[in-house]
Amino acid sequence: MTSILGISAFYHDSAAALIVDGRIVAAAQEERFTRKKHDASFPENAIAYCLSEAGLAPEDLDYVGFYDKPLVKFERLLETYLAFSPAGLKSWLTLLPNWLKTRLHLPRVIKKGLDGKYRRRIVFPEHHESHAASAFFPSPFAEAAILTVDGVGEWATASYGTGRDNHIELTHEMHYPHSLGLLYTAFTYYCGFRINSGEYKLMGLAPYGEPKYADRILEHLVDLRPDGSLAMHLEHFNYCQGLTMTSSKFHALFDGPPRAPESPLTERHMDIAASVQAVTEEAMLRMARHVHETTGMRHLCLAGGVALNCVANGRVLREGPFDEVWIQPAAGDAGGALGVALLIWHQLLDNPRTHDQLDCQGGSYLGPEFSNDQVREFLDSAGAVYRQFDDAEELCHHVAELIADEKVIGWMQGRMEFGPRALGGRSILGDARSTRMQSVMNLKIKFRESFRPFAPSVLQERVDEFFEMRPGEQSPYMLLVADVKPEKRLPLAESDQATRGLDKLKVQRSHVPAITHVDNSARVQTVDPQRHGRYYRLLKAFDEQTGSPVLINTSFNVRGEPIVCTPEEAWRCFMATNMDVLVIEDFVMLKDQQPGATEHETDEYLARFELD
Repeated sequence: MTSILGISAFYHDSAAALIVDGRIVAAAQEERFTRKKHDASFPENAIAYCLSEAGLAPEDLDYVGFYDKPLVKFERLLETYLAFSPAGLKSWLTLLPNWLKTRLHLPRVIKKGLDGKYRRRIVFPEHHESHAASAFFPSPFAEAAILTVDGVGEWATASYGTGRDNHIELTHEMHYPHSLGLLYTAFTYYCGFRINSGEYKLMGLAPYGEPKYADRILEHLVDLRPDGSLAMHLEHFNYCQGLTMTSSKFHALFDGPPRAPESPLTERHMDIAASVQAVTEEAMLRMARHVHETTGMRHLCLAGGVALNCVANGRVLREGPFDEVWIQPAAGDAGGALGVALLIWHQLLDNPRTHDQLDCQGGSYLGPEFSNDQVREFLDSAGAVYRQFDDAEELCHHVAELIADEKVIGWMQGRMEFGPRALGGRSILGDARSTRMQSVMNLKIKFRESFRPFAPSVLQERVDEFFEMRPGEQSPYMLLVADVKPEKRLPLAESDQATRGLDKLKVQRSHVPAITHVDNSARVQTVDPQRHGRYYRLLKAFDEQTGSPVLINTSFNVRGEPIVCTPEEAWRCFMATNMDVLVIEDFVMLKDQQPGATEHETDEYLARFELD
């Protein structure tokens, strides 16, 4: 038996992943255990979980891999500082203590994190190698082109190459400071969202605006080449030498300073979001076409933080030259932990690779799970009032009835998802047909900005009835955006077509309005019986009762918190929000039956988004 632990840490979303004899046994982000969103600290809790899941101790491990080369990254930071000095002194002095304490002594840190009991080899591939391995090795393809795009690794900000059987080869790279990911992050910062976590908010805001500034971006900020590579005009940015992303020239170009976080959003911010989103999509399309032309491959595998831009992914699939696209569900840095483990198993140790049409990631259900006995023990200790079902079909039928009655459901089943998306293991569910559910779930359940769209889960066998996708097309990881079918849309009056900004939210656009974004798009998750088990049966029960195979699926958490992991966290979230029902394994709880249940108010600042 060969066991391999992969680790990512110290930048964004630390994680651990464990494979045994080539099988992915466990993977999880550190944030799910510490409850610190995007926790970048050494993932000691995630490591402990992975080892426990496999029944291993640190001394049982054969290999440990870290997802990048810290010394090369430090070299890039040092060269950047010297190139811009003395302007970058404050940034350098901010970064240096952390590097001196941990990252320059990473082998020692890793061994200490494994209780000093691991004494074998530690492997350090390049950052984009780890991304590429995470994209190709779990994919369903025997061979494929690989494209990785993010902010920055060591020096590379994007790379491409090929994967064949048990081997990957990256042949081309784009280098820092020129980066599509950093361009998008700069606009995330400028529009008042938190960098490295608010990019998905910028993507969700984009459809409310018009890409009025796209030409300005292409004329003044970047030179976008036919192959998708780009050159940044660095005088408009501050990330090389400062502690912010944009410079005064950037602010002058876009007619004002950055938006203060949590201040009202204007149409200008929406237009800026739409503009950088359009540029990003064009860059990804050009990259995909170039990679296809260069490699001649029919299939494409994607990873890196930019691969979480599901709108761009959808366009690459629909408008690009590849027959199929597979995207690593944990496409950001967390997925690097899985990538380095798979890289060691296949490429370093030359072990064969199997593949099938479903991929090898098992729905990305790779985190902790809890038995009925564990759940009951906690619920009894919390004084919860519950009903336990002995039959799974009866439970799904009952919960489907509650959803059809416009109840909001907290749904915790089986293993927790690996990656940023809730996929039916730790989800909040609602009826996509409801005209009020999008607003209710944003403001009364999630306590978040009203403009944020919700994603649909849909039975895979009926996906093409509701969305512009091929019959039976797979999108199990919620990483592709497709339009709602025209026949499922509603005709709009001229006054509705003329709405602008957040007023677009008030328009009912389809027969599934709660998941139809203002541009008629949706971030689709397909649900199949092989991957999704009880979640598939719930959707089938809902379909049988209502004729609709579509549910709202959003992550089981509130704004600012990671997705729940344990029954205790699910219960706490249930009781702290206006959720109606909680389902944990075989147990169903109704809010109005719980002692001490109260109505909770929306955070005051969120009301400003409604009024703006």
